[in-house]
Amino acid sequence: MSGIFIAIEGLDGSGGTTQSKLLRQWMEDQGRWTSVHRTWEPSGGPIGKFIRENLKLENAEALGDNVFPYLFAADRQHHLDREILPVVAQGGAVITDRYYHSSLAYQSLTVGFDTVAQLNAGFRAPDLTVFLELPAEACLERILARGGALERFEVIDRLRAIEAAYETVLSYCAARDEAVVRLDASGSVQDIHARVISAVTAAAAT
Repeated sequence: MSGIFIAIEGLDGSGGTTQSKLLRQWMEDQGRWTSVHRTWEPSGGPIGKFIRENLKLENAEALGDNVFPYLFAADRQHHLDREILPVVAQGGAVITDRYYHSSLAYQSLTVGFDTVAQLNAGFRAPDLTVFLELPAEACLERILARGGALERFEVIDRLRAIEAAYETVLSYCAARDEAVVRLDASGSVQDIHARVISAVTAAAAT
């Protein structure tokens, strides 16, 4: 039995966390993989926890934005070594809520695309990346509706810039022959879930 590695991507507020949770349950119900592991970036490891704390808008002055590409790359290596690759090697499925595509979009605004691409060039590509498409304005509405502390990227100007940056990321991934599916992230949670299942079913069949 072969493992599978899936990344869920999109702007903050596009529904990645919700969809990754639903996908995990669906994949577990299929009984096809030895295990189904859901994870996220920044990871739950020591570097990831440090990143998450410093992404809070209230801590925006603690670290400059140009530091984050290097922190994310270090966290990603740890994430792969400790969580992702061992599960896939044993025939399991891994679903990550964000991966290097987020770094390419978010951190390229600060240090440039080429720098971030070089930092992440050696990391294993997912077997499937699901990109949830939703306009920046709709994403911000969802972010504000859920409440809680905002992160430094969760303002409309930044979201619009990241939305444009993701187009560059998706073109880059296409040039590298990565398996990326763009899905409409509007509509109900269950509508989006059905689209995600369709994409994953097709990828698992290849």
